[in-house]
Amino acid sequence: MAAISSLPFAALRGASEWRPSSTAAAVSGAVVLSARARRGTRSVVRCVATAGDVPPTVAETKLNFLKSYKRPIPSIYSSVLQELLVQQHLMRYKRTYQYDPVFALGFVTVYDQLMEGYPSNEDRDSIFKAYITALNEDPDQYRADAQKMEEWARSQNGNSLVDFSSRDGEIESLLKDISERAKGKGNFSYSRFFAVGLFRLLELANATEPTVLDKLCAALNVNKRSVDRDLDVYRNILSKLVQAKELLKEYVDREKKKREERTETPKPNEAVTKFDGNLYSMRH
Repeated sequence: MAAISSLPFAALRGASEWRPSSTAAAVSGAVVLSARARRGTRSVVRCVATAGDVPPTVAETKLNFLKSYKRPIPSIYSSVLQELLVQQHLMRYKRTYQYDPVFALGFVTVYDQLMEGYPSNEDRDSIFKAYITALNEDPDQYRADAQKMEEWARSQNGNSLVDFSSRDGEIESLLKDISERAKGKGNFSYSRFFAVGLFRLLELANATEPTVLDKLCAALNVNKRSVDRDLDVYRNILSKLVQAKELLKEYVDREKKKREERTETPKPNEAVTKFDGNLYSMRH
């Protein structure tokens, strides 16, 4: 099983490429998606959980992020963050969405790998807080739950990881709750972040046998085929971002070297002055 901790992350396309073509309405308690075309290609998307509950639009969520973090972000990071934010907005405001720690672990893993190598650790943390806050969620809870899941997974192995339902404990109870909801006894919305969270648990538990993922998906009542598909997409895009960052680093290094060479090379007048001075000292 390929490790994911050594690779950064690029945007997972899908939700952001969706374009509404009509207005769909449902009875109270169902999802209502409305789209109103503006200026030709622009549209406003609303995901409504109930008839009286109107969440923010995608544009409003993006604006909230930009208001919270006003400093410029390098384009290689900014474009991916904006695309992820659109995707997560659509996940966040689905009728069946309910926050859970595995989802949080998946997103934190994705974010940390995407932002690996960012010029400032302080800015990286500030961007994370602005991103999660823009979705009306708690960034501290994301970090705390992700850390809690990681610590638990490090103390597990392949067998104990999938056998959570027969044991007591805080994380075991959380996983049992997810399993029950995924089975249809509550709100559960599968996502690619959830798939990455599962993969991260396996990685930290050193569970390298392919059958462990099969058993874990079965125990959580999650479609294994969907998980496999999303993890393949995840790995492929990770490798592309690695290449993009390497090219960017090479470009930055070349430009830095050129600036240093220009600084070290004396100007023509300075070279003549230096030569004349040396010649004068030799004559006297």
